[in-house]
Amino acid sequence: MDWSRLPGAQLARLAAGKQAGDLIGAIGTPQTSPEEYLGVFFAASPASQQAGKEALGRMFGRTEGRDDMTNWATREAQYDAVCAWGIPDHSALERVEALQMPVFVANGDSDPMIRPQYSYLLAGLIPQARLKIYPDAAHGFLFQHHAEFAVDVTDFLS
Repeated sequence: MDWSRLPGAQLARLAAGKQAGDLIGAIGTPQTSPEEYLGVFFAASPASQQAGKEALGRMFGRTEGRDDMTNWATREAQYDAVCAWGIPDHSALERVEALQMPVFVANGDSDPMIRPQYSYLLAGLIPQARLKIYPDAAHGFLFQHHAEFAVDVTDFLS
């Protein structure tokens, strides 16, 4: 993967609160260590790190009925999509105001990849958006706050 393709402004946004090398090291290699995963997907607090370890235990503790692991090509395609998505497009942003259906926007308050202010922006533009920012959480908020997230999604859908 050619990390030099990542636009400087996008890299700066991704790295806000974390060093760019930490993010790239955690998500930019074919094999991500548990420590790198915890460092990016969970906040630095002991409670969040413990929740991350518990999430990893749930994810990798099950041996039967698991989905296939993603491969490097899948991760590169995701990276390309994120880079394309990260290019400012004001007309696309304006179009979200036309969404007429309810939308649930959720994020962690310490997410280094999708900063919470962008969740506030998105929810503010969508007329029927419901926003939930999970405390002491990063990109893995839905794994850390899994029970609360499940209730929130169920409430949203009912």
